[in-house]
Amino acid sequence: MLEPKKIKRRKQHRNRGAFYGKATRGAQLAFGSIGLKTQSGGEITARQIEAARRAMTHSVQRGGKIWIRVFPHTPVTKKAAEVPMGSGKGSVEYYAAIIRPGTVLFELDGLSEAAARAALTLASHKLPFKTKIILRLRS
Repeated sequence: MLEPKKIKRRKQHRNRGAFYGKATRGAQLAFGSIGLKTQSGGEITARQIEAARRAMTHSVQRGGKIWIRVFPHTPVTKKAAEVPMGSGKGSVEYYAAIIRPGTVLFELDGLSEAAARAALTLASHKLPFKTKIILRLRS
């Protein structure tokens, strides 16, 4: 699973105000010819990214190339069950990426359009967002 190798601070704020507004960076295809773009904002966990990646990899069966355009940098903490109030912030439970509407999550290349669409559809079922498949404009 994806996890930062080294972080400046072990625990940090979730920054949930960043879910709103359109994505300006990472909103266009950069590597592949077809991609999966979010239509809503929120958090995506490292487990969800890995589940979507596995679904796509299984679908393409050693064909094409996959790019993951997001990385879970944000540590999310959780306190244990039935712990009284106070006594500080909980321990790090998982890592998440903050996603704005319009962010490209995955890109594919080297496949037919039908095979790529099928792989991205399988990946989209593993994600907590409403997504759409986008194509690079042919020039």
